[in-house]
Amino acid sequence: MKVITTVLGDIAPGELGFCQSHEHLCITGAGDFPVKPEERIDDREKGREEAELYRKAGGDALVDAQPLGCGRDALVLREISQKSGVRIIASTGFHKMAYYSEGHWIHRAGTDELTRLFIEELQGGMYLDGDRSYPRNQGPGRAGQIKTALDAEGLTPRYQKLFAAAAEAAKVCGCALMAHIEKGSDPVGLSDYLFKQGLAPNALIFCHLDRAVADIAVHREICGRGITLEYDTIGRPKYHDDEREVAIITEMLEAEYENQLLMSLDTTRARLRSYGGTPGLSYIRDEFIPLLRRRGVSETQIGAFFEGNPARIFARTSPEPAES
Repeated sequence: MKVITTVLGDIAPGELGFCQSHEHLCITGAGDFPVKPEERIDDREKGREEAELYRKAGGDALVDAQPLGCGRDALVLREISQKSGVRIIASTGFHKMAYYSEGHWIHRAGTDELTRLFIEELQGGMYLDGDRSYPRNQGPGRAGQIKTALDAEGLTPRYQKLFAAAAEAAKVCGCALMAHIEKGSDPVGLSDYLFKQGLAPNALIFCHLDRAVADIAVHREICGRGITLEYDTIGRPKYHDDEREVAIITEMLEAEYENQLLMSLDTTRARLRSYGGTPGLSYIRDEFIPLLRRRGVSETQIGAFFEGNPARIFARTSPEPAES
């Protein structure tokens, strides 16, 4: 039986509803994962408020892409989900190494150890610690996907260790593996590496190519390999305007890749309305989808981006809970 694992438990894929596939509702920043004050998303009431605004706009679910040991707060995500009614898929895994201090345990952990931690978060419960010290205390909510990150450093030995662990955990748990793609990195090379690790292309999500990789031929090549792309340069004039985003999407639709596209906002503190920022989680529903319609994107295609594709790629075979 296929299920989607949310922070409040498993649901049927058909229950997911409208889903933005790469957001951030909580980044605490502490210990060996330092976060600048202006980058913290650490007010649980404001997180609840933002989720409620999203829910009122028609949002049913979202993926929180903050992984283990770097500012994720599993209990706050559960609380936000309970109070707002928004289904939240949480992440295990790792972020870019530039975000971790030299003393962080993730640098010392071996491949087998990391694999075990990721599997435990997917099957048993997410750890409630790991920013200040090695994760030891598990909570009641499970992660629903593995988040990873590739930067311009490439697949050096320390990244190979991390990706090998993430790939093995994804195979064992049958879940999606999401990869942050940084500008200047090599997503094609990463796909080669993950295929060699035994991952099926339909389990892979590559994020941010809409701002990280200007050459649309690379987007088409990645999708041609069966991998899903997650686009989130929406309402982000720092990179490009929404018309350019629609142009990228349209090119991919012309290549018939509508069933391999996810979309989101990749929110930061400065982009959440509850923190006084713009455009807020409801922007896609309120502004971007109407723009897609005006530019000729069909309701079927929009439904694929936000409902059908997330329901399929975040589904996995119902896992057996780990023994306590």
